[in-house]
Amino acid sequence: MRKAAAALGTLMLIAACGGQGGGQGDGQGDGAAGGGQVRVTLVQGLAGEEFYETMACGAKAKAKELGVTLDVQGPQKFDPTLQTPIVNSVTASHPDAMLVAPTDVKAMIAPLTQAKQQGIKIILVDTVVDDPGIGLSRISTDNVKGGAAAARALAEQIGGKGKVLVISTDPGVSTVDARIEGFGREMKASHPDVVDLGVQYSHNDVGEASKIMNAALAKDPDLAGVFATNLNSATGAGSALQQAGKLGRVKMVGFDAGPAQVKQLKDGVVQALVAQLPGEIGAKGVEQAVAAVKGRQVTPSIPTDATIVTARNVDQPDVRKVLYRAGC
Repeated sequence: MRKAAAALGTLMLIAACGGQGGGQGDGQGDGAAGGGQVRVTLVQGLAGEEFYETMACGAKAKAKELGVTLDVQGPQKFDPTLQTPIVNSVTASHPDAMLVAPTDVKAMIAPLTQAKQQGIKIILVDTVVDDPGIGLSRISTDNVKGGAAAARALAEQIGGKGKVLVISTDPGVSTVDARIEGFGREMKASHPDVVDLGVQYSHNDVGEASKIMNAALAKDPDLAGVFATNLNSATGAGSALQQAGKLGRVKMVGFDAGPAQVKQLKDGVVQALVAQLPGEIGAKGVEQAVAAVKGRQVTPSIPTDATIVTARNVDQPDVRKVLYRAGC
């Protein structure tokens, strides 16, 4: 998530707090109760999406290494009404631990509280909920820092001046909310000649993002840049820019680095990408789940950094390894 070819860093661990993993729940999980193989379920935010598939690959590799039974499930849309019944079903099957990427900071509190009350160890991966009591460990990209990196990258692309717009999904998703916060802070603090026009929400819909972009170009024909907080926002905005003949003239920075995002980069739709480390998040999630089930020390918060990817560095070996995969 940073300047060209510069990794913001590798995994950073916040000091562990003792006693977080043991003495909680009712001990009903098979691994916790009988000393058998630990059973973990990963509930993705969106099944089939490259970020979450790369997370699953990291989790599977770590589960194999540690001798953990891992099941992976996820909704077909990033939607709490679709994720809730999956979480409820997983709770009913009673694994020892659940890795989960909540699709809403408020709506997922109730089903995850129910899982916690059943003695299932809850590890939050990527996204979180507003209740700090849910999630023995929270493992996520430092999205505020990522948003700030996106701001620096976009400011560099537009020469440090001009109007910029943020297009995001919906309010209430912890990751994108944090990216927006970091972006706004950085622009205000360090780029006084950049005019931040604020954020508009596409509801994760390509067509809506295109409409937002068209309206923004009509209102501000001198628009210099766009920060698209996810793939669909970038896809819709890019389509509008292409139709308006402004592709590449209005600079865009996107988030994530799956195959579709990398294609956008190589096609000139976006000028920079913020690549996260979903494989690391998945692997650390399994490690923390096992620690929790076995009553060992659990690290309450594990933030991860990321890398800025551009057309200049995308084929470099150290950058290629952070690009997402469609499968293991």
